[in-house]
Amino acid sequence: MTQPDSISMILLTFGGLFLIGLVADLLGRHTPLPRVTLLIFTGFLIGPSVLNWLPDFTQDWFPVLTDIALAMIGFMLGQNLTKAKLKTMGRPILGISIGVMIMTASLMFVGLILLGAPIELALILAGIAPATAPAPVVDVVKESQASGHFTDTLLGIVAVDDAWGLLLFSFLLVAASILAGNHGAIHTLESGLWEITGAVLLGLFLGFPMAYITSHLYPGKSSQAEVLGLVLLCAGLAEWLEVSYIVSAMTMGTVVANFTRHHRHRPFDELETLEWPMLILFFLLAGATLQLDALYQVGFIGLGYIAFRILGRISGSYLGALWAGQKSGEYRWMGLAMLPHAGIPIGMALLATQSFPELQNTILAVILGSTIVFELLGPPLTRILLIRSGEAKPRHKRHENQTEFSD
Repeated sequence: MTQPDSISMILLTFGGLFLIGLVADLLGRHTPLPRVTLLIFTGFLIGPSVLNWLPDFTQDWFPVLTDIALAMIGFMLGQNLTKAKLKTMGRPILGISIGVMIMTASLMFVGLILLGAPIELALILAGIAPATAPAPVVDVVKESQASGHFTDTLLGIVAVDDAWGLLLFSFLLVAASILAGNHGAIHTLESGLWEITGAVLLGLFLGFPMAYITSHLYPGKSSQAEVLGLVLLCAGLAEWLEVSYIVSAMTMGTVVANFTRHHRHRPFDELETLEWPMLILFFLLAGATLQLDALYQVGFIGLGYIAFRILGRISGSYLGALWAGQKSGEYRWMGLAMLPHAGIPIGMALLATQSFPELQNTILAVILGSTIVFELLGPPLTRILLIRSGEAKPRHKRHENQTEFSD
């Protein structure tokens, strides 16, 4: 293919993907399905598993788009961890997030052992199961224009979820390595701890200068170039330092939200205008990576993984809400709003296969197969919980707001 043909293919592909995103957004306003589910399902249809319409270069670009999209999501989540919000929601965020993590991991481990899984496999999958994909949850919240105590608590839990999950996964992977007699268990633990602590340090290192720039260099406003530049810089440094780019971006966003003196919401508003086009590509290409073959290969272990993860979310949020004194029924079902399961869990699975190559086929089949279920089932349940909480705006109200904004 000549160079002009290559350029035209790239432009046609991304132009078509953005238009698909527009159609998904319009359909999401008139159907029970959130636009993120429509995008993921559309990506699955046009991907290699079904129609195979996407050019090969999209597979090479997907890791870069993933880093950018999740760094943006992480930064946006940081604004939900302000001192004022933590004073009123700190106990529910802490209780439900830890409750969901412990119950999901515990039920997964016990359940898989009862199904006859090797103890090493049970530990690894128990470490992966608590992780939540933040992007679908955040997008459903934005699409629903939900706001209130329940919504802020959900976003706060999603923000800290990855930090808890990475720590738990590191410890359980080390435990599995010790039981299997693998060498390098201490190195695995050190890498896991560095992934979290290094990410927090990086976020602090970039967050305070960003808060100062936002407050002083551009008093009263924050340019898109400044915000996007620092978020991408954070993602690039996190990748280079081999730390979590979501946690580092979230830490940076938290610092900016708490220490910016003037118009502290402006950096997040500026980034939000750039976020949706990037998420269109991310969700479509994420859907294209889903492999139907993996769903056929999961077997009883895979079905158990799906069932135990759902039970863990429900029981964990119930116990966490009970401890936090949240009497509203929606809080006790909040675990169902955190079902999306992609990105980070797949990365965890790939990391685990490096230590346990003999379990590679089983681990990848279970995680990739369950991802299809959770990515399609999770966002509609998130929307249902937001509606039941009374914090999601009715569709006609959302349409009125969008019309006024466009005018």
